[in-house]
Amino acid sequence: QAQLVESGGGLVQPGGSLRLSCAASGTVFSINDMGWYRQAPGKARKLVASLIDGRSTAYADSVKGRFTISRDNAKNTVYLQMNNVKPEDTAVYYCNSRDPFSRVTWGQGTQVTVSS
Repeated sequence: QAQLVESGGGLVQPGGSLRLSCAASGTVFSINDMGWYRQAPGKARKLVASLIDGRSTAYADSVKGRFTISRDNAKNTVYLQMNNVKPEDTAVYYCNSRDPFSRVTWGQGTQVTVSS
């Protein structure tokens, strides 16, 4: 059974940087499509960044040019590098994996708070 564990969240000042990690186990990580979502209080969960077929990336308009998704297959880990963060980036960030059979796995989430 696939499992995803996020880490790296915390409190960061506006304009700062943070790197989230998502470690996968119980799945053939290298062939899965991966994504980062976020959910702010009282709002729906939304896609932030995705990595499809191991190389194609896509980003929400609100984070383009500031966030970067990447993966390290040797470490079974996907990352979300967050630069120039803004208060509106405050949310719980979730890692998502979809295998070739379209089975979806979610992590437990990690809190990111952007505040001075």
